[in-house]
Amino acid sequence: MYFMPFDSTIIILLPAIMFAMYAQSQVKSTFNKYLRVSTRKGYSGYDVARTLLDQNGLRDVPIEMARGHLSDHYDPRGRVLRLSNEVYRGSSVASVSVAAHEVGHAIQHANGYVPLTFRNAIFPIASFGSSAAWFFVIAGFLFAPPLLDVGILLYTAAVLFQVVTLPVEFNASSRALRLLDTNGFISTEEYKPAQKVLKAAALTYVAAMATAVAQLLRLIVLRNRRN
Repeated sequence: MYFMPFDSTIIILLPAIMFAMYAQSQVKSTFNKYLRVSTRKGYSGYDVARTLLDQNGLRDVPIEMARGHLSDHYDPRGRVLRLSNEVYRGSSVASVSVAAHEVGHAIQHANGYVPLTFRNAIFPIASFGSSAAWFFVIAGFLFAPPLLDVGILLYTAAVLFQVVTLPVEFNASSRALRLLDTNGFISTEEYKPAQKVLKAAALTYVAAMATAVAQLLRLIVLRNRRN
């Protein structure tokens, strides 16, 4: 993220940045904590994901191992579920929770879940806007003020993407908990720990949205000050 030279409007960003740092620490500490807590049933993240996908008519969705830590995701373009090594092979509360969450996204995609469909549709615009916006913002401050408005509009698309991501992630987590519980992958005692893992993960998306909104507000204030 590009930061404009220091001025008083930085105060708009600070709370969001602090919240983002807190969210990152929470997801890492919670995931690592419950990565060491094995489930009683002993199913691996792969076992859970494969069973749930098959149950929901998604036998043609492959599961691949992804590189990196906390790199788990569902790719809607390739219709592939990718799980990090510790989730793919692990049988911990964290492993099965994350695996079920990603299956939740696959089910959303298959069912045409509207917020996900909308998010996927605006992704190209948001991706372009998040990077190109700063070119126009800087050019607007240095050369032509009207370009600043173009940059703000482009950045607004990126903010919209972050906003619509929230219901997508919350819905995937609620699906995950329900699927884990009804299929007996976790015990009654393991339900709350699984919920903590997914809530911590969701917090990072809330923080990303808060930071994006704060940055947008800052740009608007700077634009108004310049005018």
